[in-house]
Amino acid sequence: MAQMTEVRFHGRGGQGAKTAGYILAVAAAEEGWNINAFPEYGAERRGAPMKSYVRISKDPIRLRSGVRHPNVVVVLDDTLLATEHVTDGMEPGAVLVINTDQSVEQIREQLASPDVNVFVVDATQIARDTIGRPIPNTPMLGAMAKAADLVELDSLKRAVDERLGGKLSQAAIESNYAALQRAYEEVHS
Repeated sequence: MAQMTEVRFHGRGGQGAKTAGYILAVAAAEEGWNINAFPEYGAERRGAPMKSYVRISKDPIRLRSGVRHPNVVVVLDDTLLATEHVTDGMEPGAVLVINTDQSVEQIREQLASPDVNVFVVDATQIARDTIGRPIPNTPMLGAMAKAADLVELDSLKRAVDERLGGKLSQAAIESNYAALQRAYEEVHS
């Protein structure tokens, strides 16, 4: 991992981008990294575009601004490609992970920055199959773990348990583990 890795999540209110950012931060902290994580909302309503930011570093993090030059961008809703500038600030070789049923080639045609490493996974379908609800945040973390190699899958599982354990039943937690694992296995470039 670079000295500091910056991750930006793009989603819609209710898809779990904020929770995904916090789960990633907890997993990175468990692995010994310094972290900061916070969301950015526009209109605070379900379905409105929003962003969540995570910084992971071996050194203390003093930045408190939004992530402008992400190493990794995770897009929880591919319809945001038409309305949001998801690749803004990405350098060549950065990692872009998109929840979509489209091919990598179809996604590349829609991007302003075609020189990024594009990974796709149908996280919504995985969520429906494993969790029983179309909330793509947990599967997208599994896909990101494989595509960007930021944190270990087991660390994400422990972070899911820590972050969601008091809110969800053990069966729901196990479903989220299955979603992480399946997306990790199915993401491709």
